[in-house]
Amino acid sequence: MLTLLKRESLILLSVLAAIIGFALEHTVMEAGRTASLIAAAIMIGAIVLASTRVAHHAEILAEKVGDPYGTMILTLSAVAVEVLILAIMMNNEASPTLVRDTIYSAVMLDINGILGLAALLGGLKHGEQPYNDDSGKTYGVMILTAMGISMVVPEFVPEAKWQYYSGFTILAMIALYALFLKMQVGTHSYFFSYSYQGKGRVADHETDRSASPATPSILIILFGVAVIGFLAEIMSTLLNNGLRGTGAPVALTAILVAGISAAPEILTAVRAALGNRMQAVVNIAMGASLSTVILTVPVMEAIALYTGQPFIMAMTPVQTVMVAITLIAAAINLNDGETNAIEGMTHFVLFATFLMLAMLGL
Repeated sequence: MLTLLKRESLILLSVLAAIIGFALEHTVMEAGRTASLIAAAIMIGAIVLASTRVAHHAEILAEKVGDPYGTMILTLSAVAVEVLILAIMMNNEASPTLVRDTIYSAVMLDINGILGLAALLGGLKHGEQPYNDDSGKTYGVMILTAMGISMVVPEFVPEAKWQYYSGFTILAMIALYALFLKMQVGTHSYFFSYSYQGKGRVADHETDRSASPATPSILIILFGVAVIGFLAEIMSTLLNNGLRGTGAPVALTAILVAGISAAPEILTAVRAALGNRMQAVVNIAMGASLSTVILTVPVMEAIALYTGQPFIMAMTPVQTVMVAITLIAAAINLNDGETNAIEGMTHFVLFATFLMLAMLGL
């Protein structure tokens, strides 16, 4: 037991932060804007610590089942954290564009940030890195379809009829994901895997980890998600209090939410790229983008229908252009079964452009 507690010290620190935050929340808010922002930053740090352990145990489960099931577990755990934080923040009177901006930020972070950085670093170390090009094509067209239906078409839907289209969007996302899931774990699972040669040492390591029981990892993931939810509730209240009246762009909060959920994925993807396992990077980056859109949208749309308060889901012209450029670049770069540093740099520059536009409030 002592060994387990020591190994999970990061989650224990997050629990301690949650207890202290809950006890001092009102005192901190009364202390002013600066104190609220500092406390919110501490809560964000605690959420990242907890989500890192959630991702670690998701990775252990992933190694047990192998690809494509493995990366599916990793991406689903990250999306679960993101949806939980979003739902809590929207309940605390957040901006009606927060869901849209968070999904947009997540796609930019996953495809341009994670994939770009990993392909850049991996390309500089290994040159061209192979993967199964079927996966890149499948992910790309699914992301394009899901974002088009849920974040472009709503611009043309009359406000009086938003409930009908919202209900359709939920059904469309469920249908898309159901078919994708059947492909990913069924007859087309080979689309999302690649056979690497000369990986004996890695295989031995994975075998050692896969020998450990799965139950502790499952329980820690569930506990970690619960802790993250509690921390997110405190963080949301403190952040809203700290940013109220400052004129800070909504995009800042959206980037924070996307970054919190993606933080563990970044480390996993970079390690995979440096280990010359680009297939894992493609599955993580593109899979996370698809999961974010196709799972977050129906959950949040269902909340909108339940509360009777619609979210603004239609992307701005700048966001639409950035998504279009990103998906076109990804379609070209992920078309030949190999990535290199130049392709990684193109996506990373797009990520830098996204950050610059966010700083400009666009």
